[in-house]
Amino acid sequence: METETLLLNMGPVHPSTHGVLRFKLRMDGEIIRDCQIVVGYLHRGTEKFGEMKTYLQFIPYTDRLDYIAAMPNNYAYVKAVEELAGIEVPQRAEYIRVLVMELNRVINHLVFMGSLLLDLGASTMIMYGFRERENALQLYESLCGARMTFNYIRPGGVREDLPDGFIPKLNEFIKDMEKRIVDYEELVNGNEIFLMRMKNIGVINAEEAINYGMTGPSMRGSGVDHDIRKLEPYSIYQDLDFKACMRREGDSYARYLVRVDEIRESLHILKQIVDKLPKGNTINQRYGFAPNTGAPSAVTSYFPRIFTPAEGEVYSRIEAPKGELGFFVASDGTTKPYRVKIRSPSFCNLVALPKMVLGLKIPDLIAAFGTIDIVLGDVDR
Repeated sequence: METETLLLNMGPVHPSTHGVLRFKLRMDGEIIRDCQIVVGYLHRGTEKFGEMKTYLQFIPYTDRLDYIAAMPNNYAYVKAVEELAGIEVPQRAEYIRVLVMELNRVINHLVFMGSLLLDLGASTMIMYGFRERENALQLYESLCGARMTFNYIRPGGVREDLPDGFIPKLNEFIKDMEKRIVDYEELVNGNEIFLMRMKNIGVINAEEAINYGMTGPSMRGSGVDHDIRKLEPYSIYQDLDFKACMRREGDSYARYLVRVDEIRESLHILKQIVDKLPKGNTINQRYGFAPNTGAPSAVTSYFPRIFTPAEGEVYSRIEAPKGELGFFVASDGTTKPYRVKIRSPSFCNLVALPKMVLGLKIPDLIAAFGTIDIVLGDVDR
C-alpha cells in the first residue's frame, strides 16, 4: 500500500540544530525516508579573510571557527605557518600549547555532554558541565585575559608565559574533574531512558565512516583507530603517554562514551605536562622578548611583524576535539597568504548524518545529530 510522503523543514531556527542549520526531511508518517542538510546561513568568508590579512592578523579569525574549542584552531593555523616558514618553537612553549589544547578538549566535551542531554530532555547535566567549564575558563582568563576567543598561540610560541599560581589552580581543576566524571557516569550511563535513546541509534560502521570522511570521536566510535596525535605526532605528543579512545559499536552511545573516555585521557595528559614542564625565565614572563636585549624568551622565538615567507605551500593537520582540523596555506612571497583553505571536522562529520538517520524518527535524529558534536561556525566558516 502506497502512502504520501511529507516534506518537513527542521530549522534553520531550532534549539536542537545547535545554530542556523536546516534539515529537509522527507517523512513517511513518523519515519525519515530522506534527509538533506542545508548549510550556509552563517557563512562569513573566513578563508577569504585569511587571504586579505597578514599572517599574524588572521589568527583572531581562527578563534571564531569552532568557538567552543578555539585554542586548537589557533594552533592548527599557526602550525601551518611555522611549517611554511621553518620556524622553531621553544620546548616550554610547546608544552604550554599542548596544555591549553588538552584543557580545551575537556571543555569541548563538557559542552557536548551537557548539550546532548539537554537535547534529549534532561537539564541537570548541562548545569554540571557548565559548572566545571567555568573553572577551566577562569584558568584561561588568568592566562590570556579571554574566556572563549583567545588569540594566544602565535608563530614561534605563545603570547605570554604561565602566570603565577596557574599550575596549582590547574592541579585543583584536574583533581576536581577526576571526581566529577565519576558523578557524570553515575548520573547518565545507567539511565534507562538515556540508553533507550542512544543504543542502536544512528549506527554507522567503520567502512561507511571512512568513506564519508568522518574523523575524531565520531569516527573512533565506529571502531576506526585514527588519532592524528598517534599517527602523525606533532608538538610534544610523542613524549606523552596516552591512548586513542575507541569503541566498536558505531552507535550514538559509543560516540558518547568515546568522549567521556577522552576527558580522562586529557586529564592524564595534563598531569604529565605539569610534571615535565620545562623551567621558564621569570624575567620574560611579561614580554615576548627579554627586555632591552631582543633575545627570544622561554616561550617564543623571533617572529617579525613584517613577515614574508618564501613561496611555497603546506597542509598541516591536527587532532582537534571534533576531529581532523587542517589548514592549507599557500605563500607567494608577500606579507599575506596567497590562498587559505580550511578542512573543518564539523562539516565533514555532518555529511554522514543523512545515512545514519534513514528509517529512524525525528527524536532519533536529535540523538544522532547531538553525538556528531558540531559547531556551525566550524561548518560554514
